[in-house]
Amino acid sequence: MNNKELETRVDRAVDYFMQGYGCCQSVVAAFADLYGMDHELALRVAAGFGGGVGRLRMMCGAVSGLVMLVGLDCGQTEGSDREGKSACYKVVQELLARSEAENGSLICAEILGLKGHEKATNSYVASPRTAEYYKTRPCAAKVESAARIFADYLREKYLGAGV
Repeated sequence: MNNKELETRVDRAVDYFMQGYGCCQSVVAAFADLYGMDHELALRVAAGFGGGVGRLRMMCGAVSGLVMLVGLDCGQTEGSDREGKSACYKVVQELLARSEAENGSLICAEILGLKGHEKATNSYVASPRTAEYYKTRPCAAKVESAARIFADYLREKYLGAGV
């Protein structure tokens, strides 16, 4: 893994989103193979997080993907491993703080600028992906942000902070 490969993965995440995949799917699928997860499984496991979790406009799907990737990278696998769980939580909190600072919020509705009744319409129907959709949504930029934050984390962790 080098800087060029990490940048390719960031671009791949945006490409997935532009192909019609959800924000979470796009972020997770761009990196999942690093953890032995095949492409189809990555898309399936991340599918329900789009639209701020099931289109309820809660936590941003791209941010949810970031959290899922942290779990793949450093999540504990033993229930009694409190130190491992705490270490994972620390990384999640650090990366989410970066995302919030960069994007102004972690909440889909706030990122989209939705108000009150618009936040959760309880509609499960996915928006059609048209040229107009892409022009009016900041989602591609949020996918890029989340993928870049994760790439930077990997760069710092595995390649050294000075790289």
